Amino acid sequence: MAGRIEDYALIGDLETAALIGMDGAVDWWCAPRFDSPACFAAILGDESHGRWSLSPVGNRPCNRRSYRGDSLVLESVWETVSGAVRITDFMPPREETPRIVRLVEGISGRVDLHGELRVRFNHGSVVPWSYPVDGRTVATVAGPDAAYLISGPGAEVAVTNSCTTIDLSVTAGQQVSFVLGWRPSHSAPPAFPDVAAELDRTLAFWKEWAGQLRYDGPYREAVIRSLLTLKALTYEPTGGVIAAATASLPESIGGQRNWDYRFCWLRDSTFTLSCLLRSGYHREALAWKDWLVRTVAGDPADLQPLYGVAGQRNLPEIRADWLPGYEGSRPVRLGNAAVDQFQLDIYGEVLSTIYSAVRAGVAIDPHVWSLMAALLDYVEKRRQDPDEGIWEVRGPRRHFVHSKIMAWVAADRALRLARVAGQRTSVRRWQALRHDLHAEVCALGWSDEQRSFVQYYGARRIDATALLIPRLGFLPATDPRVLSTVDAMSRLDEHGFLRRYADVSNGEVHEVDGLDGAEGAFLACTFWYADALAMTGRPAEACTVFERVLDVRNDVGLLSEMWDPCARRQLGNTPQALSHVALVNTAFTLFGTRRRDRSPAGRAAVA
Repeated sequence: MAGRIEDYALIGDLETAALIGMDGAVDWWCAPRFDSPACFAAILGDESHGRWSLSPVGNRPCNRRSYRGDSLVLESVWETVSGAVRITDFMPPREETPRIVRLVEGISGRVDLHGELRVRFNHGSVVPWSYPVDGRTVATVAGPDAAYLISGPGAEVAVTNSCTTIDLSVTAGQQVSFVLGWRPSHSAPPAFPDVAAELDRTLAFWKEWAGQLRYDGPYREAVIRSLLTLKALTYEPTGGVIAAATASLPESIGGQRNWDYRFCWLRDSTFTLSCLLRSGYHREALAWKDWLVRTVAGDPADLQPLYGVAGQRNLPEIRADWLPGYEGSRPVRLGNAAVDQFQLDIYGEVLSTIYSAVRAGVAIDPHVWSLMAALLDYVEKRRQDPDEGIWEVRGPRRHFVHSKIMAWVAADRALRLARVAGQRTSVRRWQALRHDLHAEVCALGWSDEQRSFVQYYGARRIDATALLIPRLGFLPATDPRVLSTVDAMSRLDEHGFLRRYADVSNGEVHEVDGLDGAEGAFLACTFWYADALAMTGRPAEACTVFERVLDVRNDVGLLSEMWDPCARRQLGNTPQALSHVALVNTAFTLFGTRRRDRSPAGRAAVA
């Protein structure tokens, strides 16, 4: 049985990732990429859908676990009546094919351990053929996919077609290593690696990367852990950042809101770029910008809300009926039908990201200026059309206020970029578009009755995206309408956390998105609330909200998409990039921008 969503820790190699539970089981792993079919899918079913368990006999949760320093090397410790043991799990930064390394170390006494390896290709639907290659290697093959398990001395391994069992005992100071890798089925398994050297290389990589952080304010541990998570969700070959490592974890236990988030969303572009630039990670910010520009190149009419890690467009959604779903939450969806939606807001996101990059000193290729003009021409053409909006509703299209604001952002950023580039051909037309959009939103998106900006034109409900209005520059934080909108957000409060929109108790969620059931509070929206409170002169309240979200991170500092304040459980796909991006951006909003030069020369320069 899968653990709670917050029971899982993440390891990764910058091209894929795995989730490991507190019971020592690897319950999710896609290979060779984030968006490849899963080899382990037990988190969406049970052990028969793929899992690699390894723990002391008795299979109980570890007593404690943590990442070693600022890294993605996970250490889990079990204390039993006969002794104590540590399992260190990591994935070395990719050289050729993905590998999960597990190092068992005796701490005290003598501990007997048992493991079971069940590789199931194609999201748990294909049972492969497993056979011993030699005394230390087990091969697992089905069609184009193969896996290999190489065991170090000291382990007894038995192979059947359905399961490979592992038994071993360790005493104080004794170590036994295991390496599980994926490979194309036509290639040969590699030699057993030097595990100690691989561990040193992995730790050195993460230490060097974490050392670039430009933040020395409060809660630094939460900030760096969020950035490490964001790096782990980045597909290194292209720079694309996936929304989450998992697919189809529910936004409500037993509900239908189960989406595949192993892709890259344009809606997160500006937030992600801001997070990386503020933190000092210019290389990653540049890679993300380059991924974005390459991906959206072409006809603006073909722009999609999301893409694959390599920029691929074809991401059809299917229902994996062979999987029972996390705690029975069905259907299990793979792929994402939102790829075919019209979302007006993404044009503003793209232009805002390009503008933020230019402000940070990133050079823009000449062809990007023509792309910018083409995108804005398309916005001008489609601005009066309803869309599915940032939340990708599967109900009717509407004139979502956030979408119209982002169309204004597109015109605003295009004007600013045109001034920088000295391109004034369309400035007057863009100025008129920006003016008209601003007037329209203020007239149709504001409700005197609600004393707030609302979700869509003519609506009575509010939406947490309105919290972004001052950050986007649509209105200043001192504007009475902004102040009143921030006050109105108390209606979305659920025990100190914010829902995205609507009242989940009276069917309003179904009315908006066409799906039955409720959902949890959205963690990124709660961070946006803290940002808005700080910007509108309420820093103490903002800090309280920020700390409240920090308190619901799991034991290794990870956040999923949502939180159920009543059941006190994380919900949705995990770890969620947007939640961690929002955490970092809010920390900078509340506690400063970047590390100051503490030398006498630096203090003089500041003065």
